[in-house]
Amino acid sequence: MLPTSLSPVHSFSLYSPSLFPFSPFPSSSSSSSFSSSSVSLEPSSHRLCSLRLYNNAHLRITYKSNGLKLNCSLKEPLKVMISGAPASGKGTQCELIVRKFGLVHISTGDLLRAEVSSGTEIGNKAKEFMNAGRLVPDEVVTAMVTARLSREDAKENGWLLDGYPRSFNQAQSLQSLKIIPDVYIVLDVPDEILIDRCIGRRLDPVTGRIYHLKSFPPETEEIKARLITRPDDTEEKVKSRLEIYKQNADAISTTYSHIMKKIDGNHPKEVVFEVIDSILSQVQKDKETKMKLGKSNQSTSVQDNWRGIPTKLNNIPHSRDIRKYFYEDVLQATQRAINDGRTRLKVEINIPELNPEMDVYRIGTLMELVRSLALSFADDGKHVKVCVQGSMGEGALAGMPLQLAGTRKILEFMDWGEYEAMGTFINIGSIGGKEVDEQDDLFILVAPQNAVGNCIIDDLRAMTDAAGDRPVILINPRLKDLPASSGIMQTMGRDKRLEYASSFENCYFFRLLYYAGTQYPIMGALRMSYPYRYELYKRVDDPSGKEKYVILSTFPEKPSTDEVNDAFEGKPRNESKKALGFWGFLSGIF
Repeated sequence: MLPTSLSPVHSFSLYSPSLFPFSPFPSSSSSSSFSSSSVSLEPSSHRLCSLRLYNNAHLRITYKSNGLKLNCSLKEPLKVMISGAPASGKGTQCELIVRKFGLVHISTGDLLRAEVSSGTEIGNKAKEFMNAGRLVPDEVVTAMVTARLSREDAKENGWLLDGYPRSFNQAQSLQSLKIIPDVYIVLDVPDEILIDRCIGRRLDPVTGRIYHLKSFPPETEEIKARLITRPDDTEEKVKSRLEIYKQNADAISTTYSHIMKKIDGNHPKEVVFEVIDSILSQVQKDKETKMKLGKSNQSTSVQDNWRGIPTKLNNIPHSRDIRKYFYEDVLQATQRAINDGRTRLKVEINIPELNPEMDVYRIGTLMELVRSLALSFADDGKHVKVCVQGSMGEGALAGMPLQLAGTRKILEFMDWGEYEAMGTFINIGSIGGKEVDEQDDLFILVAPQNAVGNCIIDDLRAMTDAAGDRPVILINPRLKDLPASSGIMQTMGRDKRLEYASSFENCYFFRLLYYAGTQYPIMGALRMSYPYRYELYKRVDDPSGKEKYVILSTFPEKPSTDEVNDAFEGKPRNESKKALGFWGFLSGIF
């Protein structure tokens, strides 16, 4: 009788013809269930049966003249994305990958045609846009892709997603649906080679086969005579397609930079595939090793899946993709901190549009960040109170910080979604103990700050005392002591105020680094996302002229100016240095 459970690392042989209480090789397959695993018996004309356990273990039973050999091995399906410009050889490499690894090849073009021809609901929606000469919306294409990925063959054998996603929004949609590849392969070929490959391509209208006048000429003169040039294989259109591809590739590179494998595609297909084969085999090996150690693929930390710092951050206004990137980055860190039971949190994010010291500061970007956080927590069923401090002082001295002027009205008139979250799960209030209601689950405070002659700390302390163990999140607070209206620093109780302000811990920190006294060029960035370390990055320009951020060092706590300068100079941690001279560009910003 078969054991009800098997260790995933066991491999052994049994030599008993009576192992099964049924005929060893029936004419039709039968199935049985052992423990919680689904098991199917698949006979073969070569007297081979396989028992497949769909919890990623495969049990093969091979009949031999001296008995039955039972072998249990692990197999974790691969999840691969591949990208490449037109004529990069992506199609050829997809065929070779499928042949070697048995992955399910998924191309959005094929999916669209199949869904439309089948008359499915998604296909009919796509057809409406196609007939109108419009691009099929991202949500429709993503729905098709996710539906295909949910089929059993893709789950069991793994998948190869070909040429998708093509934009940052598409990549983010897949991320939000937890569709995360193991590796992102990019075929890199020089533009002049790609153009030559395209304009030299010819199509056989009879067989549908693609030839190339130089590298893959037709076999006979008869075939050569009937070859045609595809309409989109002219030099002008090829250059246009390449430019579009580059823009899309740059947009999604930040999402998958941590798993991106860029391969030189300017080699024979066999050479290129050798590199891809080596990469995928190593990824497969690593996944199986994790399984043997009892780790599921989903145990990979969110930080491991972080997509890197976006580029062109000094371009103002920020693109919608960049703003959404930071909203999501802040949200994930904040959620992790709250899930860990942290209740006094602060978010400090210093991109140009959120830096009030720069003339490109935009209050709307701050409001969008607050709205993104509030709606996300409301979607989880939490009652959120968004708080903006009111007027401070009395009489002629009454007023509020310029940075917050009009923010409450902006929040009231913002679009809070079609599910009427505002007034039900989300409410707007001020900062103070009286603002805390019993139904409130958490509080988001918009840029609380001291003003000349007035201190917000007392109201803030009253609010946190009333909130108890409910989370209070400060977004870009400025709680340093300021001079009193008489111009004298407020010293009474100053230590206590500073101690209270420091009781809020960073769940997210992001600051761009510049030379001292300047805001251009960007030299690097300092980032922390709870519960991970502070990461110091240097901005560099690669030979192609594109910028990227390279990590220099990590710190368990927020580094000092000297520590940052030392890291940029490549000096050991224990070698002290004053923040002076050429590299003293960070003085005073922390």
